[in-house]
Amino acid sequence: MNDTLDILGGKWKLLILHYLISREGITNTFKKIERDIDGISAKMLSKELKDLETNKMVQREVQNTKPVTVAYSITNYGKTTKEIIDVLVDWGKSHRMKMIDKG
Repeated sequence: MNDTLDILGGKWKLLILHYLISREGITNTFKKIERDIDGISAKMLSKELKDLETNKMVQREVQNTKPVTVAYSITNYGKTTKEIIDVLVDWGKSHRMKMIDKG
C-alpha cells in the first residue's frame, strides 16, 4: 500500500492520470491541462507531472514550436491505472448518492 500511495497519493495525481487517459490521442499541453483541471496551480501541476514522469506513468514531449510547447501523454504503463481509477470514480458516485439519499 505504501508503494502505491507514494506513486498515486495526493490530491492531484489520480486526477491528472484520469484526465490524460480520457484524452488519449489528443495533444495535452501544460497550459491546457492547467486550465482543465480546476484548482491546480502551475507549480503543483509541474511537480506532479515530473513525479508521474519519473514513475513512467506520463510521457513529456517538447514540441518544436515558437514559443516551445510541452505536451504530456499517458504511457502504456500509466494506462494500467485505468481500472483502479474507474473503480474509484464509481465508488465516488455511489457514495455521493448514499449521502444524498441519507436526507
